[in-house]
Amino acid sequence: MKFSTLKNYTSACQAHYERYFAAYGRKIVWREGPIEKLHPYFYVLEFGPSARQNCWTYCTVGMSLDNPEESAIELFLLSPYQTNSVAELLILCASFHRNSATLDLDHTVNIGQPWLPGSICDHAFISLPYLHGENLELLNFSGHTTHCYWLIPITKAEREYKISHGGEALEQLFEDKALDYLNPVRRSLL
Repeated sequence: MKFSTLKNYTSACQAHYERYFAAYGRKIVWREGPIEKLHPYFYVLEFGPSARQNCWTYCTVGMSLDNPEESAIELFLLSPYQTNSVAELLILCASFHRNSATLDLDHTVNIGQPWLPGSICDHAFISLPYLHGENLELLNFSGHTTHCYWLIPITKAEREYKISHGGEALEQLFEDKALDYLNPVRRSLL
């Protein structure tokens, strides 16, 4: 993509989120760690609780800049409270996606630490945005589609279950056991 197209993409991505959440997002630009591994136009948007949902939402913008168009994704993560640690987690995933291995639907990520204090969830699963639907998932820009996927914190045991049984089986487990996705101190479903 050209310089002007990159800027247009990030603007379109931000507008996509803001239309969906019917609110302006607070832009978070990370200034610590190996930021040179991120695209210069990358940032995270933060949305507070609203009539649409009762939690904080953090969304990547520009996660797939410079990646092949067929692997263009953005991620969002839900949190019960406002915290920059969730933004940092998304930044780590974006760096991994850009520099190590392309992430996609049904992939898992070892985040190496609890997603929030006191949590045993130190992995994450990339899922369809079931709570939000295609209005959030599909971002069309310049004739290409970017998928905005839900990053769900999971335990190591849940990750192992996904590896053994597949992403669909893990999502069925979430449904069968009523995953409390906003509870940082939830128990493992296994």
